Amino acid sequence: MKWQFERVAGPFQGPTGGLAWEGETLLFSVINEGKILRYDPRSGAVTEFRRYTNRTNGIALGKHGGLYGCQEGSRRIIEFRPDGSTAPTAWLLDGRYHNFPNNLCVDRGGRIWFSDPHSQVRASGPQIFPQLDHASVLRLERDERHAWKIKRVTCDTAAPCAVLLSPDERTLYVAEGDTGRDGPRELRAYPVRDDGSVGAYAVLHTFGSDHRGAHRGIEGMCLDSEGNIVACAGWKKSGVGPSIYVISASGTILETHPAPADMPMRCAFGDAGLDSLYLTTGEGHLYRAQGTGRRGSR
Repeated sequence: MKWQFERVAGPFQGPTGGLAWEGETLLFSVINEGKILRYDPRSGAVTEFRRYTNRTNGIALGKHGGLYGCQEGSRRIIEFRPDGSTAPTAWLLDGRYHNFPNNLCVDRGGRIWFSDPHSQVRASGPQIFPQLDHASVLRLERDERHAWKIKRVTCDTAAPCAVLLSPDERTLYVAEGDTGRDGPRELRAYPVRDDGSVGAYAVLHTFGSDHRGAHRGIEGMCLDSEGNIVACAGWKKSGVGPSIYVISASGTILETHPAPADMPMRCAFGDAGLDSLYLTTGEGHLYRAQGTGRRGSR
């Protein structure tokens, strides 16, 4: 069954990014405009949730109702609190600024796992803090004083993009690779140990190349209720084109669906039964596919 996408918002100036379903409405980021917007599926209205977000990309809801965002312009994870205020987390890893947070997920303990790739886009303000000599998945967690600290999770990534935890939080999925860099473009599965460290990864899927060039790997992903990975990948430049993949935890591709616009960015389930899939794009849209036959994970 082919998924039918309808455009519900946009186009905006530049790509749309992270998505977060709040229970009745959907939050999504408009990166270059420096905004997080709210879409109400009952009325179709799009309203402003936050402005001046400094190129916030990936977003995720936390344990206590706050929203966390990857603020690429300031190279840090920021918390957007329910009362309208904001609060930074930690931004130093071993005494140095980390890179450019791109995508994140929050576990049941409130720890924030995020990808921290290099970027050619300049941060806001004076460029006085060099990027790290590695691009890794990092994790924010609280210390004994309840202050944020950062730990390095992966030591074998060069361009981590999307991150996702399995339903039991025993596996960390990482989309590794960027079409603008040398190296593999893979979906990796890292076992998560009891102490929070990760073991050697398994490659679930590899994106190749053809006579037109490298295939674009995964930019964003979410889980369905069966624990499968729903992933955004591909573009018009090469390969099969912009697509949505449904991939099992063992790496089997269960379904593929054409994306409605080029460079699909992020996806999330929403609506009353979590049975609609929302999608953002590199062309600045918000799309929805109803009746997919799949539901989101609660």
